Amino acid sequence: MDSPHTHPRVVVTGLGAVTPLGLNVDTTWQNLLRGVSGASLISRFDTTGFAVRIANEVKDFDPMAYPDVIDRKEARRFDRIIQLTLVAAAEAIRQSGLKVTADNTDEIGVVIGTGIGGLGAVQEAADTLHSKGPMRVSPYTATNMLPNMPAGQVAITFGLRGINYCLISACATGSHAIGEAFEIIRRGDAQVMVAGGAEAPLTPIGLAAFHRTGAMSTRNDDPQRASRPFDKDRDGFVMAEGASLLVLENLESARARGATILAEIVGYGATDDAYHASAPAEGGVGAIKCMQRALKKAGLQPGDIDYINAHGTSTTLNDKGETQAIKAVFGDLAYQVPISSTKSMLGHLLGAAGAVEGVVSVKTILEGKIHPTINLMTPDPDCDLNYTPNGTIERNVDVVLSNSFGFGGHNATVIFKKYAS
Repeated sequence: MDSPHTHPRVVVTGLGAVTPLGLNVDTTWQNLLRGVSGASLISRFDTTGFAVRIANEVKDFDPMAYPDVIDRKEARRFDRIIQLTLVAAAEAIRQSGLKVTADNTDEIGVVIGTGIGGLGAVQEAADTLHSKGPMRVSPYTATNMLPNMPAGQVAITFGLRGINYCLISACATGSHAIGEAFEIIRRGDAQVMVAGGAEAPLTPIGLAAFHRTGAMSTRNDDPQRASRPFDKDRDGFVMAEGASLLVLENLESARARGATILAEIVGYGATDDAYHASAPAEGGVGAIKCMQRALKKAGLQPGDIDYINAHGTSTTLNDKGETQAIKAVFGDLAYQVPISSTKSMLGHLLGAAGAVEGVVSVKTILEGKIHPTINLMTPDPDCDLNYTPNGTIERNVDVVLSNSFGFGGHNATVIFKKYAS
């Protein structure tokens, strides 16, 4: 394993987010601190006959409201996942102060992941195919449904000609994208990376398919209390949509252009359970190794972690397994370190979840506030750690460990640290 001092340092200079709690980072963050749930009955389509009728929708989002990012023709043509991504990218790049020029464009890359891609385009094309025939399917279907198109369109819109690809690892995608962008900069293949995740799965086929896995909450009569990570009465996750991106940068590059540095990324671990398509390995063995690898790469010990942003999906198996993994890695310290689940309020953004939680990790460091895990009313004996139940706490946070785990056994851990020159 490489020493943490043999590669360029990687810092965060920009944050962007479009989520069920807000159309930008600040609104999302303030609602998280207030303990607001973004869940509601689905308004996007008729859910008659569906066992699940709730989700965390991005509300009041109008792509036409961002003419400097998406022109009117593109706003009508692009799939929702691309629209959400471009708006989040614009916010992150704007905050970073990055100016793209002929001299630096080849050194600015993009890694944006998604669990599914343009599912809305797939749904629309399938409906059209069945009702009107193949010649009526939109010519934009292919470019809208491809999972790499959010990354591709960010490059096209902002003129970024460096390394560019899409990463797919289910619910670990967002953290993997941040981690791989971190490694790209460390190995010298880019000076700057726009990294994160996007998801727009709220379609009839998406809702029906994920419900059939048995992992979704059916608490339709009480949407805002449906996502209840680590609670004894949890019955599954609540699906969500959104996009979140971070601008990562070689420290020397950031210093040279006088950028405001928000935080530093110091560790990244990735493993697979090699166990089951949708269930985590018993005892959290893959998650244990993942956290340990991230800590080793960062040159840190468990006692150096001030806060854990948990994967915390509100499913029976995940929450128990993550708790076991944290105990295995942290020992007695597991009972002292504050932990919370962003998904208790935002729901599960699937491939974008880890990216949003990366933004939350940076904001936690900057503001010294740890958002709560809401709806934690009945303690589960198998989940007995400090999950910051139902209220924000204030404390100095220098180092955050963020976990993401996905179907297929994928595990990703990213460690963020307060920047010190």
